Amino acid sequence: VQLQASGGGLVQPGGSLRLSCAASGIFFNYYEMNWYRQAPGAQRELVAGISSGGSPTYADSVKGRFTISRDNAKNMAYLQMNSLKPEDTAIYYCHVRRNGFNYWGQGTQVTVSS
Repeated sequence: VQLQASGGGLVQPGGSLRLSCAASGIFFNYYEMNWYRQAPGAQRELVAGISSGGSPTYADSVKGRFTISRDNAKNMAYLQMNSLKPEDTAIYYCHVRRNGFNYWGQGTQVTVSS
């Protein structure tokens, strides 16, 4: 299983970014896909998840600002992040759990700063 995350960068408060996660080595359609983030000195936290059927869940801190989606035909998951805040600064990881194992992408840095 390989997960490749991309799309991070430096953005001003109030700005937007779209993260992408390319998955390979799994039958993508079967699995829930997740986005986690880890800020400096903090634990990794679940930001959003999307079920195989497309049902999303969100952490309270990002509800109404972030949207998770997936394209099963392309084996891709996305995280659209709007109204970004400095506290959203973190490394963002895509994640899938398969057969009891956790798989992580390499992470993409998101920095929200003026």
